[in-house]
Amino acid sequence: MFRIRTRIRTRNRAAVRTARATAAAGLALAALTGVAPASADALSVGGSGSEGREGHDGRAARPASVSGKARVSYAFSPDDEIWFTVDARAKPYSRPLPGTKAPDGLPTDAVGTIHYSHRVAATGVVYNAVAEVDCLSTGGPVATVTAVVTTSDIGNANERIGLSVYQGRGRDGDRLGFSWGVANLDMGPDQQPYQPVVGTCMAPAPFAPVLRGGFSVHHVELEAPKTPGR
Repeated sequence: MFRIRTRIRTRNRAAVRTARATAAAGLALAALTGVAPASADALSVGGSGSEGREGHDGRAARPASVSGKARVSYAFSPDDEIWFTVDARAKPYSRPLPGTKAPDGLPTDAVGTIHYSHRVAATGVVYNAVAEVDCLSTGGPVATVTAVVTTSDIGNANERIGLSVYQGRGRDGDRLGFSWGVANLDMGPDQQPYQPVVGTCMAPAPFAPVLRGGFSVHHVELEAPKTPGR
């Protein structure tokens, strides 16, 4: 079921990628261990346009988001009709984690909903599920979103699911990936396969092409903690 013209430019782009990777690693380390990076400036890798503009509270005027509705092509069920509707918006540090090193929550905290449906061609049966978004991360035209299932026809209520979304450009169409489609498999101590819990913002690459509809990804850089010392 479900060209680069000069070496200088090359170096500049590599520096940006390295800075972004460093920022992400620093935030993760701070959140998981409580060891803050050398300074908040080390985490500032602001983009351009709306990504760099801030509101009165110092946050981006428009939060990172993913929205849209689309039917995707799933290689293992080519005749089935599978739709995803995504409405996810970043809301950094809005899900407190008391008793941890990240009591105010994480920079990837988010809100919104995901609805997906799967019509089995062979039987005509349609399965539906709705999930509440809890995490969103973006990188240019790509995003990962996770959500906890609230209602479902297939008995997976209260489970977290992971989606990845790619907003295509020109002839390069949109794509979507979902955690239960091709990944998230592990082997237990008894060497029997099982499906592990999906962690926040974890999802496979967007492997499924969009057939109808589409998605919009609005990227904003991760927000460093505002509280001094964190």
